[in-house]
Amino acid sequence: MSAIWIAVLGASLTAFLNKYIGHSVPEKWLNRPVFVRINALVPIVLLSALVGVQTFTDEKEIVIDQRAAGVFVALVALKFKAPFPLVVISAAITSAAVYNWF
Repeated sequence: MSAIWIAVLGASLTAFLNKYIGHSVPEKWLNRPVFVRINALVPIVLLSALVGVQTFTDEKEIVIDQRAAGVFVALVALKFKAPFPLVVISAAITSAAVYNWF
């Protein structure tokens, strides 16, 4: 058995155990206010980290390019409470325009 298969089986076992342990936790523990607040913020933090990494990195380098302009326009649109489709479309158009102009 190769090292890759050992890693795949180990990752599968770890994922299974995490899910099993997660379902085994008593509900009264999960209803604590601290856990409720943390669970509400985890998706926001993960999405913010993903946007940051995808915007300001290329392979192993930190870069500032057309994607930063798109994120800036999206932030401005969100500040003015624009509808989500308009935010996405304006960010995409801005990124494409900056990419084509420079």
